[in-house]
Amino acid sequence: MSLRRTVLLLAVGFGLGFARAESPSYANAVEIPIALSDEQIRASGIETGPIESEGETGELVVPGVVAVPPTQLHVVAAPAAGLVETLLVAPDEEVTAGAPVAKLKSSELLEAQRAFLHADSDATLAGEKLRRDEQLVKARIIAERRVIVTRAEATQARAALEERRQLLALAGMTDEEIETLRRDRKLASGLLVRAPVSGVVLQRHGTAGERVPASAPLLTIARLDPIWVNLQIPVGREAPLALGQSVTLPSVGAQGRLIRIGRTVDAATQSLSAVAEFRATKSLLRPGQALQAILRLGGSGGGQWRAKADAVVAHGDHQWVFVRSRSGFRAIQVQLVSETPQYASIRGPLKEGDRVAIRGMPTLLAELAAKDK
Repeated sequence: MSLRRTVLLLAVGFGLGFARAESPSYANAVEIPIALSDEQIRASGIETGPIESEGETGELVVPGVVAVPPTQLHVVAAPAAGLVETLLVAPDEEVTAGAPVAKLKSSELLEAQRAFLHADSDATLAGEKLRRDEQLVKARIIAERRVIVTRAEATQARAALEERRQLLALAGMTDEEIETLRRDRKLASGLLVRAPVSGVVLQRHGTAGERVPASAPLLTIARLDPIWVNLQIPVGREAPLALGQSVTLPSVGAQGRLIRIGRTVDAATQSLSAVAEFRATKSLLRPGQALQAILRLGGSGGGQWRAKADAVVAHGDHQWVFVRSRSGFRAIQVQLVSETPQYASIRGPLKEGDRVAIRGMPTLLAELAAKDK
């Protein structure tokens, strides 16, 4: 039987009825009376504390881990199979785009250079043959059809040369190095691997003296501005969150904004992920760093109250507080706005002077569960 139907039967059978909130926002709020004598309350160790009215803002403290945005991560791979002669940078070292980061010895590079020089010779020969045939056809010594064939051969030779040039570029050779090879016709077995972007070296995957295949990762380089913090938001606390709202990291004095709120829940932690973005600050955020984040929450109408964090309990997919009454307590369904280790901000049909239970919750939860059947 649902909770709402149980409460309705109680109202009809015992004339208890629902307690209505003074604000229209809580017209359907649920209250369940729990009858306990003073002796039972003392024996159960139940203690109460006051609630305080507070403004329509609050804080949500959640754990977070610093991470690099995926679009700012770059893996430097071996452009050709070969021997890692040396790695020129260390982890946490800053590099600039185009700077050499590793040296390779590669037989594949030698073969690619040889094929390029062969294609260059073929293209040169095809060009000379085309110029000769064009002169001969003007003198009416050869047929025009022969020039058409020669022109097609020259076009194919130039395309093959360009293909070989692109393969050398993919192997890591710069335009200047390719032109030097074309001019001097001297093969080089060594290859400098260069950083594709400016950033910080996060990890070295290869080691000096290791033979690696083509595309094997050598280094990971990341740009750390801006940087993300992946937050874990407990289920049920995401309702007041909005994209663009302020997020503070008190331990490093950084302030950013919320840019993403997840839609799926982690089964192990029962939390959903959110992402906050931060610009570079004097307090450096390091990937993998664990810290606490504070989200500033705004109100959405209705009374908002501050109580001890232990006063708010979960039952039946809802949050509850137990308000002291003449006959014992009233279990009242509330909305948890934010929470710190000491205090919780809640919304519900409460009023000034109410006292809520802050100790002895097992007894009250057992009574609530007994009525919620």
